[in-house]
Amino acid sequence: MEHTSTQTLKQNITRWLVPLAAILVFAVWSYNAPPGLLGKADAIGYAVCHRIDERSFHIGDRQLPLCARCTGEFYAAGITLLFLSIVSKKKSGMPGWKLGAPLIVFFLAFGIDGSNSYLYLLKQTSRGALDNVPNLYIPNNTLRLFTGSGMGIALASILFPAFNQSAWKTDDPTPALDWKKLALLISIVLIVNLLVLTEHATILLPIAIVSVLGVLALLSMVFSMAWVLMMRDENAFDSLTQMWLPFLAGTTLAFILIAAIDLLRFKLTGTWGGFPLG
Repeated sequence: MEHTSTQTLKQNITRWLVPLAAILVFAVWSYNAPPGLLGKADAIGYAVCHRIDERSFHIGDRQLPLCARCTGEFYAAGITLLFLSIVSKKKSGMPGWKLGAPLIVFFLAFGIDGSNSYLYLLKQTSRGALDNVPNLYIPNNTLRLFTGSGMGIALASILFPAFNQSAWKTDDPTPALDWKKLALLISIVLIVNLLVLTEHATILLPIAIVSVLGVLALLSMVFSMAWVLMMRDENAFDSLTQMWLPFLAGTTLAFILIAAIDLLRFKLTGTWGGFPLG
């Protein structure tokens, strides 16, 4: 009886503290972030991306909040999470080995292209030191976009069923992803990538917002899962509306992480722009 009373008291306190913390954290972060919608988007991208100008798409002279690779990764992750939430709902099965093969290919392509691109950057900024180390190929934003979007599909395809495993009282153990859904996802992302490569403002502006929302969605889901485990509420929910507190707590923790990285990076570089190359 005493344990139940203590648990109820803790839940009641948490229901008040989490919303107050959310308001405070968001207000402080928003006040210190650059002004405007895209300015706030820049501040979120600033926490997860190098934001190097030459490796980013632009709307006119304005750089997108994320580099080409991160734009692909996080917009594709956001689309994948939305797609699976519609067609797979509470399905919690992980991709099997056969379906996992293309996801592994996406991971490898991301790693190879990222490593090759980083080596190319080092050779540009450290003249003479790495001249004898060959690049596999000259990196470019098209490859960054495509390898990033493949990684986004892979990440979200793993995170979505993991979330369902931790959240629902009664989940569906069948795989959240199958060959037909994966083919449809790849087709959607391929079409969007081709549209992005037109670099038209009417395409890049919504992609800029969707990619930043993808960052928030991934971080919030991870921290929501951590909150559920920390509060020992795993497999305690029947619907998304019942999960408002874990989602709010997860989003608050995501903004705390973003704000901390923003502060540290700004202290080190003194700019909201990309990492200096000189």
